[in-house]
Amino acid sequence: MPDITHFRPVRGGNVFEETVARLLQIIRLGIVAPGGVLPPERELATLFEVSRDTVREAIASLTGAGFLLAKRGRYGGTFVCEPLPSAAADRARAAASTTATTTDPAHVGTQITDVLIVREVLEVGAARAAAERPVGPAESTELRQHLLAVSSAAPDDYRRLDSRLHLAFGELAGSSSLVTLLAENRMLVNSLLDGIPLLARNISHSNDQHERIVAAVLAGDPEAAGQAMREHLAGTAALLHGFLA
Repeated sequence: MPDITHFRPVRGGNVFEETVARLLQIIRLGIVAPGGVLPPERELATLFEVSRDTVREAIASLTGAGFLLAKRGRYGGTFVCEPLPSAAADRARAAASTTATTTDPAHVGTQITDVLIVREVLEVGAARAAAERPVGPAESTELRQHLLAVSSAAPDDYRRLDSRLHLAFGELAGSSSLVTLLAENRMLVNSLLDGIPLLARNISHSNDQHERIVAAVLAGDPEAAGQAMREHLAGTAALLHGFLA
């Protein structure tokens, strides 16, 4: 049985994403080695201080991504795949290489952090600025159309339409220079996102957060818009660090 001191409680408003990231950390650091078995769902829920449903969905997502394997029967449980998926490792190296000059995990993690810090500064600021300006009927309709498009997107189109929605906040802020900076940063973010799998629960959660951001912008509430965007970005950051760093 692995040392349970590594199974710390999950904190923050992105419980599912943080749980996935925590499990990935345990797997990738070898705390539970390939072929080893995770503690039972009930125990993980207690250790992480989250619901069993959250643990179950996180395990299901990582099973679908090829990191975990469920076995039934007397000697069953949730096992770390042996070997770990090479496709996921290749995606991680390809994504990290867009921002890092070495594959050293510590340096790659630093480069990812750098991209995401810039993203938070730009996108939280854009959401706040968009909420501070009056949004006309045509702009409101267009923003809602972007929201609808991403919420109903097929997996192959999701990240493209997600990018379009995020750029719309910069456009509403009324600064072409801001839109340019957002687009440049988003290209780096998307190169990282291309290295991790789409997780259905994360997409559902992201769409809920998108609705909160849009509602705050249309209500003219910059504080709520900025906070909702910050929480949204934190969930993505947790997954990127979990899979790639």
